[in-house]
Amino acid sequence: MDDEAMQRQLRDLIDRAAISDLMDRYLLSLDEGVFDEEWARAFHTENVTAAMPIGTVHGRDALLARVRRGMALFDRTLHLGTNAVIEINGDQATARGAQLSTHVLADGSGSVFISAGQTDTELVRTADGWRVSSSSLRVTWTQGTPPQLPDELSPTTAS
Repeated sequence: MDDEAMQRQLRDLIDRAAISDLMDRYLLSLDEGVFDEEWARAFHTENVTAAMPIGTVHGRDALLARVRRGMALFDRTLHLGTNAVIEINGDQATARGAQLSTHVLADGSGSVFISAGQTDTELVRTADGWRVSSSSLRVTWTQGTPPQLPDELSPTTAS
């Protein structure tokens, strides 16, 4: 292997590690529950598109508002991501994986709602590192009773 090939391979490994770390930190951040502008900038591009069970949003500010309102429905959560397959093409990448999310409802019932599904993520390299430019979570199964969604979180009213 020549030096150029080794440099490409090293860059690819560094990028994969950075993307994997970003995705892991994102899921951990959902459980920590601090959703502010710094949180949004740490993970997403300004013009991000995110398709979630509570609707599709466009733009970092809209995503931040939607995540704040959605996560307020839960007293506690635990998000696990696995099986990420990362493909890198220069300054763009895709990641596909599985997500298991456990939620304790904030309605005082103590009820647990579990969802699992597939995630598809598009990322771009920025001056601040890799950031999510598009994401989609397709829930494939659930267990328990989901929270009652307020009108503003209805998937058909997403901004």
